[in-house]
Amino acid sequence: MRTPTAERMAATPDPARVPAEAPKDCALCPRLAAYRAENAAAHADWFNGAVPSFGDARAEVLIVGLAPGATGANRTGRPFTGDGAGGLLYPTLAKFGFSHGRFDARADDGLELIGCMATNAVRCVPPQNKPTGAETATCRRFLAARIAALPRLRQIVTLGKIAHDSTVRALGGRTAAHPFGHGAVSRIGGLTLRASYHCSRYNTNTGRLTPEMFEAVFRDVREAVGDTEFRRLRARLTKGLEEARRGDLAEGSGEDAVRRAFASARGRSKMQD
Repeated sequence: MRTPTAERMAATPDPARVPAEAPKDCALCPRLAAYRAENAAAHADWFNGAVPSFGDARAEVLIVGLAPGATGANRTGRPFTGDGAGGLLYPTLAKFGFSHGRFDARADDGLELIGCMATNAVRCVPPQNKPTGAETATCRRFLAARIAALPRLRQIVTLGKIAHDSTVRALGGRTAAHPFGHGAVSRIGGLTLRASYHCSRYNTNTGRLTPEMFEAVFRDVREAVGDTEFRRLRARLTKGLEEARRGDLAEGSGEDAVRRAFASARGRSKMQD
């Protein structure tokens, strides 16, 4: 007779064999597929699909939310975009150097995440923003695959208890050993999990989560991973210098690379002043 843990492991596909992103028309959860179809019939111009993760493929930080909002990510096709949650999340990421560009609550606003990625524990919008336990478990295969597909990942920020518990289970941990609580920190398999209340409009309007509380979590994340942009800039400078030394490239190409890297550094320095 198999234990509950063995049953759970048997029901969870190997992350190496699962894509990191669910297909847009994913049909694994009939209730969610039907709800997407309802939204598509009413709003044909909306995204209305399993919302893909957004961010840097070289991310050291992964943010895991609950699920797309009906008029937010389900509409725009980008996590935390189009509803109140993004209004706190993305400015906070910008403040701590995890993004470039201006967040304008549109998927085409030009925003880029640096060293960071945002995803959801459940990729499709659930009715009343409440996925069932079975739906969360079914979608966990994509969360586990997303985590496995980030070779530089070091820190995971979980937003809310459902996202936190699903992430713990995706990593093979026990929720009793890694309980949710705002500001709680756990380590599983070399990764650090930092829990936060969800940055939903409800939580911010009621005062359950304040900007200061949320920023404290990402301040700790930034201190833990260091200056990702500085490391990237250093790598670009090194590459430019190497190109400048090689005589097999077109004249000036390496110098141009170094010049562009220094220009980027000056621009970043001015933004921080």
